[in-house]
Amino acid sequence: MNLEVEVAEKNKTTVLVLLTGEVDAYTAPKLKENLLPLTKKEGTLIEVNLENVSYMDSTGLGVFISALKSTKANNSQLKLMNLEDRILRLFEITGLDSIITIDSTVRGGN
Repeated sequence: MNLEVEVAEKNKTTVLVLLTGEVDAYTAPKLKENLLPLTKKEGTLIEVNLENVSYMDSTGLGVFISALKSTKANNSQLKLMNLEDRILRLFEITGLDSIITIDSTVRGGN
């Protein structure tokens, strides 16, 4: 499965990124290419909606770590939203849920 990345300005300081598909070694470069430039604009909140992401591996986690580092360096913010429960568990198992802002709304999963 592929990954679709839609980027839309929510308002002057917030950008919404909607992901659909799977985030893995094959699709992670596309995510990184679209996400990292957004983190470089100072004062921006990047909200990543993972509602339609059915699978993520460690490569995908790596992209979000890179994005987090970039937000810290550029005084912007990263927030993940609407994670399926098994994807949320990935962030919890790795401890990333304690350093990346994750909206508490969690989707059900298979």
